[in-house]
Amino acid sequence: MGKEKVTEIDFLKWENSFSSLPSSFFTFLDPLPLTNPYMVSFSESAAALIDLGSSELLSQNGVNTFSGNAIPSASKTLSAVYSGHQFGQWAGQLGDGRAILLGNVQTENGPWELQLKGAGVTPYSRRGDGRAVLRSSIREFLCSEAMFGLGIPTTRALCITGSKDAVYRETAETASVVTRMSPTFIRFGSFEHWYYSENSENLKILADYTLQTFYPELLEKENPYKALLSEVIRRTASMVAQWQSVGFMHGVMNTDNMSILGLTLDYGPFGFMEAFNQGHICNHSDHQGRYSYVNQPHIGHWNCRALAQSLLPLIGTVEEVQEVLTEYLPAYRARYDDILHQKLGLESKYPEDQKLFDTLFSIMQESQVDFTLFFRRLSTLKIEEFESNTAIRDLFINRDAFDDWSVQYRKRLKLENSSDESRKIKMNAVNPKYILRNYLLQVAIENAENDDFTEVNKLLKIMERPFDEQPEYEEYANLPPDWAADIAVSCSS
Repeated sequence: MGKEKVTEIDFLKWENSFSSLPSSFFTFLDPLPLTNPYMVSFSESAAALIDLGSSELLSQNGVNTFSGNAIPSASKTLSAVYSGHQFGQWAGQLGDGRAILLGNVQTENGPWELQLKGAGVTPYSRRGDGRAVLRSSIREFLCSEAMFGLGIPTTRALCITGSKDAVYRETAETASVVTRMSPTFIRFGSFEHWYYSENSENLKILADYTLQTFYPELLEKENPYKALLSEVIRRTASMVAQWQSVGFMHGVMNTDNMSILGLTLDYGPFGFMEAFNQGHICNHSDHQGRYSYVNQPHIGHWNCRALAQSLLPLIGTVEEVQEVLTEYLPAYRARYDDILHQKLGLESKYPEDQKLFDTLFSIMQESQVDFTLFFRRLSTLKIEEFESNTAIRDLFINRDAFDDWSVQYRKRLKLENSSDESRKIKMNAVNPKYILRNYLLQVAIENAENDDFTEVNKLLKIMERPFDEQPEYEEYANLPPDWAADIAVSCSS
């Protein structure tokens, strides 16, 4: 490797466990340097996970390292191969088309892989330029950290570096690299690659590596591969339930974008629900609505079936695989039901609760109520003061429908002697005040494209504490302006 070796970042305990796999799993290569790179933004909380301070990040060696211009001396940079189903169709070989792994950093709490996204052409780029633009890097960086702030399993984002190098999408944009962090970037598609290649030896090598490194407790099970599938299904079902609970839409739930650890992976055309619509499609490239909000739980199940098919040679029989697959829907429903009870401040469960939930979403759909504002304001509802809820009912076009529902909700709260004050505290701990709305991102991106990163850093700060009131940022919790309706995100985002 001909790159400059750095010293300041070398104090990190670099290892390269993925590179110990056979060479057919990846390609060793160097990142493509950026011209005169600079730091756009970084996450202090993500950096703390690997004991990295702001002074190291902001140093010239830090900027060079996380833009791909220099390589830690203990690193073996590589891009991984995988395959996958995209929009329900088998796409064949894919792989890290613009991402290069620096290696993993060992910490007291386990390993963290650091990956440079936008670091140049790889053998898996499929005619792409291997670059990322500032726009998409800001979206991924901020949403990774916003999801962490919401308590949703996710990969993390350490920093964004930028450059004035031109990158061409619909128009000329500037280049950027986002440094992503995860214990591993192994995907469902990583297993599909070897299954559809009919390479049972490498399939087993990958599964054994995954078990030994990330699920060692499952090695003691009678059938570790079956136990692995079961655990991934449980984590995936829980993750998707959490997505639904905050109105998050991934936008492109292809099997190559599904983490084997049950983490939210690959932020492209994502969106957070604003005016509630079960059928909302956040990705303008999704012409059939496969990845609409209402479909996400079903697609999570579909993707788990694809993973199960790939693990079949290791698990043993179709019957055993089907047995494990039956765990997804009950796991999803139980997790989602638990969260809905928390969002409505209900501490007990009754058979009639599902009707209460269904009616609520029906009237929210009818009035296109802002998802986040409604649940946040619902915590202010008073059991005995019917006329005090103007701020909630004003969100509805059909206020009578809300009034009728609120009568039933109050009756339900009285069944468990709910206290207005304690319920409000608990509801505000699970219903965020701030979400990463597309218009907020758009403003931050436009400013950043004019070399003003203030709004990027401000959004990062706000989204790190989405459940707190933060009165100094009150306007960031408001309904989107009219012009926001014209914002469109697609797979190029």
